[in-house]
Parts: sequence; C-alpha cells; structure tokens
Amino acid sequence: MAPPAESSTTTSVEASTGSVSRRHASQSEADLTSVEPVNGTTKNRLSKTPPKKYRHVAAVHSQTRPSCLSHDSPAAPSFLGFRNLMVIVLVVGNLRLMIENIQKYGVLICIRCHDYRRQDVLLGLLLYFLIPCHLFAAYLIELVAAKQAEGSRKRIKDNNSGPSEAERKKFHSIWVLAALAHGINITLALAITTVVVYFYVYHPLIGTLTEMHAIIVWLKTASYAFTNRDLRHAYLHPVEGEEVPDLYKSCPYPQNVTMKNLVYFWWAPTLVYQPVYPRTDKIRWVFVFKRLGEIFCLAVFIWVASAQYATPVLRNSLDKIASLDLPNILERLMKLSTISLVIWLAGFFALFQSFLNALAEIMRFGDRSFYDDWWNSESLGAYWRTWNKPVYTYFKRHVYMPMIGRGWSPAAASFAVFFVSAVLHEILVGVPTHNIIGVAFFGMFLQLPLIAITTPLEKMKLGHGGRILGNVIFWVSFTIFGQPFAALMYFYAWQAKYGSVSRLPQMVHH
Repeated sequence: MAPPAESSTTTSVEASTGSVSRRHASQSEADLTSVEPVNGTTKNRLSKTPPKKYRHVAAVHSQTRPSCLSHDSPAAPSFLGFRNLMVIVLVVGNLRLMIENIQKYGVLICIRCHDYRRQDVLLGLLLYFLIPCHLFAAYLIELVAAKQAEGSRKRIKDNNSGPSEAERKKFHSIWVLAALAHGINITLALAITTVVVYFYVYHPLIGTLTEMHAIIVWLKTASYAFTNRDLRHAYLHPVEGEEVPDLYKSCPYPQNVTMKNLVYFWWAPTLVYQPVYPRTDKIRWVFVFKRLGEIFCLAVFIWVASAQYATPVLRNSLDKIASLDLPNILERLMKLSTISLVIWLAGFFALFQSFLNALAEIMRFGDRSFYDDWWNSESLGAYWRTWNKPVYTYFKRHVYMPMIGRGWSPAAASFAVFFVSAVLHEILVGVPTHNIIGVAFFGMFLQLPLIAITTPLEKMKLGHGGRILGNVIFWVSFTIFGQPFAALMYFYAWQAKYGSVSRLPQMVHH
C-alpha cells in the first residue's frame, strides 16, 4: 500500500537562485529535519509549535537519504557559493599581481612615449579614404552589368520565346568580364594597402587598423559581386524551383544597384550583401551613447593592461626564447595566458557587443546576432561557428555552400574556408608587424585537425561529462597554446627586427 501523499518528501530546485529546498509535509519530521522557510527562523517556527512533553525523542533519522554531493542525490546542489568564492579568489589574486607589478616595474603608462610617426598617421588617414573607393568601383562594374541586363530582359520579352542560347552565352561572357573586373579591383584593394602598410607604416596599431579595414572592404566587395551575379541570373534566366528570398521583393534587381544601397552596405555591421536587411523603427541614442561609453572604457582598460602587464611579461621572455629555454618559455606562456585572455575578452566585448551594436543602432540594422554563447563550446568547431558569426556566415554563404553545391566534399570545402581564413589572418597580423613568419597562418590552418579531434566529443554519448571535457579542451587550447603563443612569437620577431615602439627604456626584471 502506497503511503499517503502528504507524508512523502518532495525535493525541488528553485530555478531562480539554484538553491535546493526539501518540503516535508510530515509533522513528525518538521521539527528537526525540515529546511527553514525562506523568510522564517527557528525561533518563529518554534513559537507557533505547541509545546511537547517528550522533547528528546524526535526522529532525526527517519528515512534513507544520500549525501548532497553523491551521484544518487535526488537533486543536484547549487554551486553558486563556490562560484562566488572563485570570483573572490580571482579578484584578490589579480589585485595582488597588480600591486606586485607596480612595486616591481613602477607605472609604465605613458601616452607620449609611443612612436606615432607623422608619416604613419598621414598614410593611415589616406588609406582610410582610398580603400572604400574600391567598393565604389565595384558599384560601377555592377551598374554597367545591370544596364546590360535590362536591355537583355527587354529583348527576351519582345521575343516571347525565353532566352536564346546566344543570350545565355552572352550572359556568361558578361559575367566572366565582370568577374575579371571585380577580381582585379579587390586584388588591388588588398595589395595596395598591404604594400603600403608593410613598407611605409611603422606603428603596428595603425597598420593593423588599416589592414583590417582593407580586408573588410575586400570581403564586402566580393559579397557584393557574388550576390548581384546571382540576382542578375534570376532576373534574366530564372531557374524553376529556386526563388529569390521574399525579403528582397521590396528592392528587386536591378533597383538595388544604387549608390544609396551600396553606402548602407558599406556601413552596415555585416560582411554579407543583401539588397534588403531587417530594420528597426528608430534610433535609440541613449543606447548608442551607452555602447560608446563601454568602448571608451574598455579601450582604456586594454591599453593599460597591455602596457602595464602584458609588455613586461613579453620583454622578460625574449632571452628565454633566444636560448630555447623550454621550461621557462612554458612558464612565460602560462603567465601570459591570464592577461592575454583578459585583454582578448575585453576586446571581444568592445567589438562584438559594444561597437557592432552601436553601429547597428545608428544604421537601424535589425539582425544583431553577432555571436552566440561560444564560451560553452564543446569543441573547437563549435567555437568557430559561434564566436564571430559575421565571418562564419560570410564563408558559409560564399565559399562553403557554393563548393558543396558544385559537388565538392565537406572536407574540401572546410579546407578551402580555413585556408583563405589562414591567409587573411597572416596578412592581418604579419603585415602590420612587418614579420610574415607564418604563425597566424598555421595557427589558423591547424585548427582543422584540432576540430577533427574534438568533434567526436559533440557526438559521443558521454552526457554532461563529454560536454565538460570538450569545453575544457577548448579553453586549454585557446588560453595557453593559442593566443599567448602567437603574441609571444610576433613580439619576439618585432623586437628582434625593430626593438620597441615605445621610447621607454628597456627595463627587464626577472
């Protein structure tokens, strides 16, 4: 016979706080074994309980119960307190390191100590205004193609017999010419900037910002050409069963080939061209200024952290690298991993959360899914799919899926994506530092075997343990063998070639 419902023990987890509470309806157990109510105390509870003669016979142990941390516990305990403890330990530990750093090196922050040459600033500004001209050149190419497409469409309608073989060949020849013109245009956009930055712009920060701008315009120009090519094909020779997205109907081809449409795409926080984007109703200027405030504060934090904490660690590692002292190099990598991770996280938030959201708000750009919860990645593949969605969606749309559609295998398409991405990473890092040593290239390209190793963890039936293992592997590879190693190699190469960009004396403390 089953016991009455009111005498059973119910275990519940409060989702809002993560706390565990057990409700005991049995009066005999409520005296000593029940958990206190949220707003109650033992004194209040006992004051409402009628006095009993036998005060020492309450059944404290009246049922079988596992320990809280045992695997057979009916409810998982909350570790909120341990999380708070870890945050406190991290804060206290880093405060200690900050005090030790100040005592050891003094204040290294100096605005006027950086060698910003006048030539660097002038060339950076000149390239900033010249680089978008290649996007305007792409517009002129597409404008000519659109005019030709309108004439072809009119002739097709007059014949009432559909496109002839000659019209199809003409379309193909025009696309070949347009593709050649676009190829020359985007190659010049990247090549000119790369040559100027590598040979004439000394400061790596100015060079990095300029090179990043050139790569963004290069990617956007290619997307503009590919998208308009498909829209032109659908306009002249529609394929049965394939429809242009309904979103584009408000601005069909060739009405989208306008200067206004191009300028919006130039400033929109996306690399993928569409004639129409989802838009918001208005600009929330308070939201914009909050995001700009975040950008300013995080930029100052990154500058201070880099100059005061990262630079001394990098300088003190030079002799270890020169002598190939592997144990000390590993120690320096682990020491550098903390500050590099903090700087990277601050940069990620400043760029993807603050800057892109501020730009999207000003442009009334509606789709603001710039990233997903990459910090919970169960493999490196999951990380690359979620941390930088503008780049991920770009390569998926313009490289991966077209190759799959042409019969290439997923492995070959992934190879192409990571090869192009590796080349762009080396250009972005190696050119501004004037050291094309291949670390960024191989660091990116070697993600393929690492992804192949960690992908099975997503598919293995290991439950929660498998997800934790995959996430741990991701964080270890990311924080120790990823960015810190690359930063160390490029800093060493820069120092060996030029010395410091700062006029501060080279104070090395071991």
